[in-house]
Amino acid sequence: MKQILCHDIDGKLHSVNANKLIFRPSVYGLLIDRRRILLLNQKSGYDFPGGGMEIFETIDQTLQREFWEETGIKIKKTRLIDCASSFFYSDYLKQYFNAILIYYLCKKIGGRLSRNNFDDREKKYALGPQWIELKNITKINFANPINSFKLINQAISYR
Repeated sequence: MKQILCHDIDGKLHSVNANKLIFRPSVYGLLIDRRRILLLNQKSGYDFPGGGMEIFETIDQTLQREFWEETGIKIKKTRLIDCASSFFYSDYLKQYFNAILIYYLCKKIGGRLSRNNFDDREKKYALGPQWIELKNITKINFANPINSFKLINQAISYR
């Protein structure tokens, strides 16, 4: 069976048989407002609000649910920014994933910053949503497998 290298949240690589991978489509949102971007501050670094789709959800439903759970903000997607792939290992779930990562530019339609909607897993690793000044974006550490700076620049150019 083919071996696949999966990264974990700390960047460590794990070799796994391809038949152990679980397919996981996921959707993330970039919300930019007044020269700031809303990110989820996690123990391992920052990431864009979003996450895995449930089998019964559409892309829009997933993005709206995940963004609200992680930030307290209600959004609607306005434009597709990028799609990427990632093979990763979740230490928390003890599972290996082949993830499709879909990124959208979003517009705020309501709510206020909160971490009150975190699920039990998020309460263990997420510190909360945080507005980051775009001028300071290169000073933070991202905890995701993509080029976050490139993605943010794409989002800015689409606004």
